[in-house]
Amino acid sequence: MPRGGKGKGPGTWQSSQSYERFLAKMVKVRHDAGLTQRALAQKLGKPYSWVSKIESKERRMDVIEFIAVARALGLSELELLRSVASDLPKRPDI
Repeated sequence: MPRGGKGKGPGTWQSSQSYERFLAKMVKVRHDAGLTQRALAQKLGKPYSWVSKIESKERRMDVIEFIAVARALGLSELELLRSVASDLPKRPDI
């Protein structure tokens, strides 16, 4: 399973199956909102590569970024959290 990490290329951090499911859900929600990676990045005031690196697992998303993304997608952070959490197992692996 390829991993990403800052400045070190693939293989520098591990991603759990739960994180993989989290990312898949985030991509689906972005698609459902009708946004490309570029459009989401623009709404966030970030370069396109910022979204691309998160979705390709080159960098992880922190909680403040999660809130900003939720709002840029037109959702409350709680709505998005509930949506993401519903796709995770009862006891997510970390």
